[in-house]
Amino acid sequence: MPFTTQEFLNVFASYNQTVFPIQVILFLLALSALYFSFKKRSWSDKAISAILSLLWLWMGVVYHILFFSSINKSAYLFGILFIVQGALLIWTGVLQDKLKFHLGRNISCFTGMSLTIFALFIYPAVGHSLGHVYPSNPTFGLPCPTTIFTFGMFLIVENKFPLLVLIVPIVWAVIGFSAAFFLGIKEDISLLFSAIITLGIILTERKKT
Repeated sequence: MPFTTQEFLNVFASYNQTVFPIQVILFLLALSALYFSFKKRSWSDKAISAILSLLWLWMGVVYHILFFSSINKSAYLFGILFIVQGALLIWTGVLQDKLKFHLGRNISCFTGMSLTIFALFIYPAVGHSLGHVYPSNPTFGLPCPTTIFTFGMFLIVENKFPLLVLIVPIVWAVIGFSAAFFLGIKEDISLLFSAIITLGIILTERKKT
């Protein structure tokens, strides 16, 4: 790693203190996406896709390029990947309307809801128990918890959708897992597991149809 654990945590602190209270707004947007998935309107699917897109664009531009790049120049590449993911979500979910979110009673939806709840509530609680307290902690709107949330939302999509939108989150899951291994951010172990579970369920469901 080109940086230390303390330098990594300092980036979180700088980000959190600079953008506050945007973290709260992003958290509320995520809750809105969950709400729209079971209180359906004609525009709900596009609204959810737009929220997910906003989250990825935010992470790409604000976190990676403006903050993380101060200690890791690879962050510029990460930022581009996240911006591409945001654009893909706009194209697939908003413009083409190919992401149909629906909370059903099946293993995919149950797992998806579990991942979203984990990302929003359990992930920060685990981090806090490990000593990662505000402002030096990854709040929602930062890559790892937000990627887990995205995996959860993909699991409640009821229709077949282009697997292209899974590539960047899966790539980041592998990269982000390295933080857990090399920097001791143990809550990020869940990132890789969420990617494996999501991909496994989606591929299994597609084989059935």
